Amino acid sequence: MAGWGCGPEPNFKLTHYLVGTEWGDHIRGMSDPLTLTLNGEARLLAAPITLAALLADLGLDTRKIAVERNEAIVPRSAYGAVWLAPGDALEIVHFIGGG
Repeated sequence: MAGWGCGPEPNFKLTHYLVGTEWGDHIRGMSDPLTLTLNGEARLLAAPITLAALLADLGLDTRKIAVERNEAIVPRSAYGAVWLAPGDALEIVHFIGGG
């Protein structure tokens, strides 16, 4: 039966948007970096970025995840319209099948 779960943490390798997880990391060519929390970890991203772009860069299948932003579930249909802001807290959970 399919259900919610946290399962193994996905490989959060960002190719275009993540510039570091520490304030001291080198920020190349960014005019407006933003810091947010992703599954409990501080992340520094290039701004502006939509939730859809972040999820695509993470390589996540949006059909198999749910996203909470600042303690509110984001409808899948809104991912492209949600612009991330400094201080946002994102939680991404994966559907896990089991029996």
